[in-house]
Amino acid sequence: MIKNLTALFLLFGLLTINAQQPGEDELGAWYMYFGTNKVSERFSVHTEAQLRLYETTNNFNQLLLRTGLNYHINPEAIATAGYGYIDTDNTFYDGVFDINLIEHRIFEQFILKNNVWEFLFEHRYRLEQRFLDFDGVKDTQHRARYRLQMTLPLTDTFFLNFYDELFINLQDDLFGQNRLYGAVGVNITNNSSLQVGYLRNQFSNAVYDRLQFAVFYNPDLTGWFKKKKP
Repeated sequence: MIKNLTALFLLFGLLTINAQQPGEDELGAWYMYFGTNKVSERFSVHTEAQLRLYETTNNFNQLLLRTGLNYHINPEAIATAGYGYIDTDNTFYDGVFDINLIEHRIFEQFILKNNVWEFLFEHRYRLEQRFLDFDGVKDTQHRARYRLQMTLPLTDTFFLNFYDELFINLQDDLFGQNRLYGAVGVNITNNSSLQVGYLRNQFSNAVYDRLQFAVFYNPDLTGWFKKKKP
């Protein structure tokens, strides 16, 4: 009981500090890796790692590791179930009471793709079950997300990418956050690319500006799983 009360007071103190010094005036950065690794005709494995900083090169904010199994219904429809591990430092300034929020997350996702002229549109629908642990104080939350993404090829090498994603809480306040993103992308090979962009991350009481640097690598691994002929 005493441990839980102490953790609650620490949580309140950290949230108070974060409200006073949220780091909104700093230009932070997200460094990201995404992979979609095909393992059979219908299945692929999603891999993802993100390091998020309050500033462009330092001041740790969040580590996100996520994986999932994709089922390709057809080239325009993909269903996914997966798991994510998230380690979050909620304080912009280091302090003696720094305790990170640990989250284990299960998600279900459905993606639809379509083309309109040269534009490639992607609709992503996601449900999340979030298991939060703040130094022994635990909570379970649920969230829905919808992302509309548009990609415009400029040449065989360069492209533009834009998206807007809305987060809806399924408890308490309905609005969670909104992410507006724009980037320039470069196709390195037929299964790898880079994106450099800007993200405007809006919460109900704060707005953060973030640079994004993303690497995409999507090798076909079906050969690893085929039985060798005798």
